[in-house]
Amino acid sequence: MTEATKALIMIHGRGASPADILSLARHLDVEGYALLAPKASNGSWYPYSFLAPLQQNEPAFSAALEQLSQTVAQVEAAGITKDNIYFLGFSQGACLALEFTARNAAKYGGVVAFTGGLIGDAVYPEHYNGNFDGTPIFIGTSDPDMHVPVTRVHETTALLKSKGADVTEKVYPNMGHTISQDEINWANDLVFSKGKN
Repeated sequence: MTEATKALIMIHGRGASPADILSLARHLDVEGYALLAPKASNGSWYPYSFLAPLQQNEPAFSAALEQLSQTVAQVEAAGITKDNIYFLGFSQGACLALEFTARNAAKYGGVVAFTGGLIGDAVYPEHYNGNFDGTPIFIGTSDPDMHVPVTRVHETTALLKSKGADVTEKVYPNMGHTISQDEINWANDLVFSKGKN
């Protein structure tokens, strides 16, 4: 990380691994970025659906947020500022990326959420602090999706915008629980290419 001026924190989904999410990087415009992929214990960041009451997913939920906090601290200790830190996640990892950044809103480099939304049985605005100050955020999802209702995606977009984020939301009819090339193109155009000096 000593050479890099930008860092991308990549958060894998349930039942996946850091290697799985890191394999996406070859499709992204992130040459020269430091890539970090924290690992969930037992392949899951929290045990139940992201729509379950928060207490049902404890203590794993708080531990996952703390692990991301430590990853960000590691990046900052290497001299990379928040506005050069990027987040990307898929499915459970996308939910965690959105939840962590909304709880710690700041001017980040950008956030990419492939199929995800804020975590909990409802969106609780009092859980979220700070201001994104124009941070570009891309959220792509299928309608329907077997895990993530599109209504939660819309609620998430509204909350993020209220915190100053520049959100682009794309809903793909019947795409399935996957990542499409179109989503990757949007992520590159809106988030990673904007980060080029």
